[in-house]
Amino acid sequence: MSSQNDKCMKLIIVSNRLPVKVRETKDDNFEFERSEGGLATGLSSLDSDYETHWVGWPGINVRRKSSEKSIKASLGSMNYHPVFLTTLQYNNYYEGYSNSTLWPLCHYFYSYSQQKRKYWEAYQDVNRLFCEKVLEVVKKDDFVWIQDYQLMLLPQMLREQRPELHIGYFHHIPFPSYELFRVLPERTQLLKGLLGADLVAFHTHDYMRHFISAVERTLHKDFNLNEVIEGNRAVHAEALPMGINYRLYSESHKKPKVRECVSKINKQFEGRKIILSVDRLDYSKGILHRLVGFETFLAHHPEYIGKVTLAMVVVPSRDKVERYAEMKRKIDERISNINGRYATMGWTPVAYFYHGFPFEELVAMYELADIALVTPLRDGMNLVAKEYVATKHHHDGVLILSEMAGAATELKESILINPNDTEQIANAIYQALEMPIEERQRRMASMKAKIKQQTVDKWAEDFMSEWTQVVDRNNLLKNKFVNEPVCQLIDAAYSKAQRRLIVLDYDGTLSGFKNNPMDAKPTTETMELLNRLCKDKGNKVVINSGRDKENLDLWFGQIEGLELAAEHGASYKEGGIWHDTIEKPHWDQQILRIMNTFVRKTPGAWLETKNAALAWHYRDVDTWLGMLRAKQLMQTLFPYCTADSLQILNGNKVVEIKPNEYSKGTEVQRQLSLHHYDFVLTIGDDITDESMFKATPKDGISIKVGGVSDVARYCIEQQSQVVPFLTQLINTQKQ
Repeated sequence: MSSQNDKCMKLIIVSNRLPVKVRETKDDNFEFERSEGGLATGLSSLDSDYETHWVGWPGINVRRKSSEKSIKASLGSMNYHPVFLTTLQYNNYYEGYSNSTLWPLCHYFYSYSQQKRKYWEAYQDVNRLFCEKVLEVVKKDDFVWIQDYQLMLLPQMLREQRPELHIGYFHHIPFPSYELFRVLPERTQLLKGLLGADLVAFHTHDYMRHFISAVERTLHKDFNLNEVIEGNRAVHAEALPMGINYRLYSESHKKPKVRECVSKINKQFEGRKIILSVDRLDYSKGILHRLVGFETFLAHHPEYIGKVTLAMVVVPSRDKVERYAEMKRKIDERISNINGRYATMGWTPVAYFYHGFPFEELVAMYELADIALVTPLRDGMNLVAKEYVATKHHHDGVLILSEMAGAATELKESILINPNDTEQIANAIYQALEMPIEERQRRMASMKAKIKQQTVDKWAEDFMSEWTQVVDRNNLLKNKFVNEPVCQLIDAAYSKAQRRLIVLDYDGTLSGFKNNPMDAKPTTETMELLNRLCKDKGNKVVINSGRDKENLDLWFGQIEGLELAAEHGASYKEGGIWHDTIEKPHWDQQILRIMNTFVRKTPGAWLETKNAALAWHYRDVDTWLGMLRAKQLMQTLFPYCTADSLQILNGNKVVEIKPNEYSKGTEVQRQLSLHHYDFVLTIGDDITDESMFKATPKDGISIKVGGVSDVARYCIEQQSQVVPFLTQLINTQKQ
């Protein structure tokens, strides 16, 4: 844990439900029972110095304020803080937007997703209620960990009210591809909501990648690997697979009650091979496909008739909802058809249980099952697969697992199948039944070793570790941002100095980016600023740009005293005369051919031929395609550029090729070699400006615009703040 830990600090876990079951008794009182769910278990056992609190719905809709008061008092003693919802709020927020809009879309059932205004309004309202409750509990520098898709707006709501909070978010269900996510009318609000967190985490790298893509293409923000700058802080995306309480399952066979259940179930199935299927009733679980696959197996392998039973456990869920009720009817019909077709006097192919089981009976079934058939059409993780593996203390058994489940990324020794392919399910069942015991044990031992290491406790610890690292980084970043105290220090140094060097990038610094670079001409305000800076005889002002000298001359040639450096230092203008630092290169025709090829196959891209550089621009290209093509272009060009001693720069929406001999840094070094300055200021926004920051003296002031640089001393949040910042410098000196 971070050095920030303090006994007074709190970890506030926020989820849709509290980890407690509240029931109303016949005498109008309430009884409370702790939940045994994986999330509750993992987070309650988290080893930290923080005082842990939990915010969530208590699982009951009460009608009287007195009842709310009673429940609140009882739960308060456990550090649980209930958010009370009306029946209408719960129906529209939870059953509505959460489970009728987001859930089907995230599980790739777009046609099931319902778009209703009342659902979205309720979702916003309930997220605000959660926000209000957290604000009642939280104090400065506390950690707030938000769980799952029901509360995607909450991080930003909290950030707006309490910017100093440390906020984490975990998404427990799949995050869909951008092509699906973009369908949501509320996509922008949801993504902005998540970016209120310091750390946004998912079960798999695929889900993380989809989230990053959605942010880049919807909000037009650029990630640097897994980090994006949001205001004055960094937001990290991460993949952290959730585990189970391994010890609970791996040692379950030692419990007498479990042994009794094993004996009872063994007698029930009379020594037949058992295929176990355990799911909640939901269209995402692939239950019907599984039944068709089993029926296909029996048709293809009649030698197994009477020798194998599919034990199908379906836990009731939302079966009063029409779509779920219809699915239940289809499941019942399919099971009835299979049993009617294949059953004998002493054998039923499908043993169907439409109810949940106590823990002892469930793990007994895990232990006895020869095969676990886990084939969801889409699943965030699927802990049943991990529970089954953990329970197999004798290392015998086969896991058939959907490649669409998050657990598939870890449990690669299972038989991985496409759950939509019923023929493949049938073949996998046969493969599992015929698998030699040595192979079964080898596969199972390997999977057990993985889940033994990646437990739910380890998952929670990993999240906290990643989170505190992000918090520590953001605390460092805050010290880099040009705030009022930093401005005062810079103003004082500027006013005191007798001889100043001010080197400024143009695009992204003095001007915002435009799809057409010629549209980024300087504003009247910028021209007035440059004139004022140059009129001060103590200042030497240089625009150090990637643009060509013709363009710079067109815009700035009339400003007296302003020096210009073009094409990253390839040319410089001094005393009204341009000087070239190198001879104009003769470009390899193969390089030109490659770059033009990439222009043709990338809509919106274009090639700029400068005096001493080639620039492939992709500012007007789809974000994902532009990044892909930029990487491909750099890889393709690398051997040719290496042979010709050329440098490849991956800048802001541009790939540029130029000779190695010069950079923006060499221009700063040249200026410093001419005179001694007691104040040096460099400002830029791009990776091409890093050399300029490196060339800045240690006692100088280097500022990165729009993000944080490990090289630059300070940073400014937005390009629009640069001109006001420089104007303040001038005005402060006059005062």
